[in-house]
Amino acid sequence: MSDEQASIHGFGGESREPGGGGEPGQPRGQGGATGLEEDGALRVRLGALRELVGLSRTRLDERVLAEAGRVLDEAAARDRLPRAYTTVAIAGATGSGKSTLFNALAGAQLSEAGVRRPTTATPVSCTWEAGRGQSPDGLLERLGVPARARRRAHVLDPGLRGLILLDLPDYDSVDPAHREQVDRLLGLVDAVVWVVDPEKYADALLHERYLRAFAGHADVSLIVLNQADRLPPEAVDAVLDDLRRLLDERGVALGEHGEPGAWVLAGSALTGDGVGELRKLIGELVAARTAAARRLAADVDGVARRLEAVYVADGAAAPNGLTDEAREEFEDRLATAVGAPAAGQAAERGWLRRSDRACGTPLAQGLRRLAARQAERRGEPPALAAKRLRGDEALTVSGPEVEQAVRRLADEAADGLPEPWAKAVRDAAWRGAGTLPRALESALVGRGPAVRPPRPGWWSAAAAGQAVLLTTQLLGFCWLLAVLVGQPLMGRWLPVTLLVLGSVGGPLLAWGCRIAARGPAHAHGQQEEWRLRRLAAELGHRQVLEPVAAELLRYREVRERYVVAASPAGVTELSTTGH
Repeated sequence: MSDEQASIHGFGGESREPGGGGEPGQPRGQGGATGLEEDGALRVRLGALRELVGLSRTRLDERVLAEAGRVLDEAAARDRLPRAYTTVAIAGATGSGKSTLFNALAGAQLSEAGVRRPTTATPVSCTWEAGRGQSPDGLLERLGVPARARRRAHVLDPGLRGLILLDLPDYDSVDPAHREQVDRLLGLVDAVVWVVDPEKYADALLHERYLRAFAGHADVSLIVLNQADRLPPEAVDAVLDDLRRLLDERGVALGEHGEPGAWVLAGSALTGDGVGELRKLIGELVAARTAAARRLAADVDGVARRLEAVYVADGAAAPNGLTDEAREEFEDRLATAVGAPAAGQAAERGWLRRSDRACGTPLAQGLRRLAARQAERRGEPPALAAKRLRGDEALTVSGPEVEQAVRRLADEAADGLPEPWAKAVRDAAWRGAGTLPRALESALVGRGPAVRPPRPGWWSAAAAGQAVLLTTQLLGFCWLLAVLVGQPLMGRWLPVTLLVLGSVGGPLLAWGCRIAARGPAHAHGQQEEWRLRRLAAELGHRQVLEPVAAELLRYREVRERYVVAASPAGVTELSTTGH
């Protein structure tokens, strides 16, 4: 739709689902829901639209929400005015005879009609009083009809009680001020009678600028082929068929054969042919007293169609949002960024080294002390050597890993969202990600290294066993040496046995202790890895996941409000499941 069409207040969209209509003789708007039901559904939809606009102001451009705000303002203004009156405008091109038709319906010469073009410069109204205490002045003030142009019906027709009939300026007037008045009033009236003539019924300006844009309001519109007396009888039906074809091509639903939509009829204001039928159709529209609600409902339909792209994308199903899989992947990547798996493996190796020092053979412990002294001679700081022996390693945060984790999470969470809301989700993720690496580093320094588990009691028993085996080994060695130098003491087999037992038992005991230490060491490594994972997950949740989840929750709320506003019945029809 062009910007020119969209600028016509209230006339936008191409809906073919107008509410109401019915067979001739049945009040229009009462073929389905009652007026109360229509009014209740409209109030629900307007409430949802109002909440939708409020929730979206900080996420969408003001120009996107401008039309929704205008419809809400118009609905509030119309709600303050009496529903006992229905405003119906007669719109047409220069020379179509709309003023003559206006006078014929009013039963008096109320609007100037003649050969001078344009004749109608200001809107003229004719009011059929609705009853005592029901003043039309508020509606006429809202429409901007000057006091000098307000008329009362000379012929009291009970079927038209509560009607305010307007004769508009020509929509194709050479005066821009006239066209502006037409556009303004077409956005305010409850229903429209479009008057065409045999010469201009296919006029491109009428069909492209007005009727196509007015397609969503077909249920509160009538199209009258005036001056039908200028055509041969057989040509009238041909012109009407062609007019119906043109309307159908523009998406205007026709309300004939029991279908809801616009009525198309022929007549002549000069001869009076068809004026009675037109008066009857207008009377049915007025008697139902639902034209204002259906007009506003059509306005809401048009707003919903134009807002659909910013609230619903890729079909009716709600996007996945922030799934459990996406959360787990994000936490895993943050854990890798802070080195949690490597820290867990280092803690496991450090625990095994402590076990080796406590349960290893004296020879192995002596070699370790010798290696430490050599490191000192090379100039290696003692603290660094001690740290290596403990298994502690300095932890650093990988900035690229953090960025990759945030990018993957943001893309996953924004998948399937309309672009404005996808951008809001990504912005929320990156706002928190900007300081996340620094926060992780501060947390790692603040938490310090993992707390060592208490020394197992069996380490002391193993150390005592190593001391006994070393004593046995030394005793056997000394005994065997005494035997070899000629000092026989109870034979040679016993010192050899002691020597072998001490030499083999020590390594075997150390090997057994190492096997026994693997389980506790692995548990200690997992505990350290889990500690760092939890630390990274807490910061990631606070700075990234929570803002993203808040944006997704806001989108879910606005999507639910949009679905209610877009539903003709004011109920949720689309799926709103999702995280």
